Amino acid sequence: MKYGYARVSTVTQDLESQLQTLKAEGCAVIYSEKFTGTTTDRPELSKVLAILSEGDTLTVTKLDRLARNTKEGIEIIEALFKRGIRVHVLNVGLLEDTTMGRFFLQTLLAVAEMERNLILERTQEGKIVARQNPNYKEGRPKSHSDKKLVEAMRMKEKMGYSFRQLSEATGISMSTLQRFARKQRDQQEASAE
Repeated sequence: MKYGYARVSTVTQDLESQLQTLKAEGCAVIYSEKFTGTTTDRPELSKVLAILSEGDTLTVTKLDRLARNTKEGIEIIEALFKRGIRVHVLNVGLLEDTTMGRFFLQTLLAVAEMERNLILERTQEGKIVARQNPNYKEGRPKSHSDKKLVEAMRMKEKMGYSFRQLSEATGISMSTLQRFARKQRDQQEASAE
């Protein structure tokens, strides 16, 4: 039987194109995971690896969708080879359990890991350059201005709202409102000292 596995690490990556490609390739069952980030916990991969049996084929669109690094990739694929399971990487071809096939696999995995590491390095270098800009703020931009939060706090005082009611009225999350109220209280206490 032909099984497919698809994975995306971030919200911006497209899982649907992988799923369509695997369906077109004739995969009877497809396991998929979204937003795995840097975690090694991938329950859907564990499920498909457990269900595969001798003579089956595991199909992935790219090698880096199966493994996060060279070591993990080699371990997964060698374990599959030992169980008599074929591995088909669509942008490479069918991986074979031969000396040349293993060499090819190790080379591909090493290149994929190197590409990932280069991307991380470039990202870090970009952040270093950006931090030199005095207006740079790392992380996600604020979704609500301090002005809007101050107005919400005034509304809370005037109307006697709870944080839940205030959240429903303003569309600002309860945790953001509580965090801002705590910040204001801490600032007032610090200025009173």
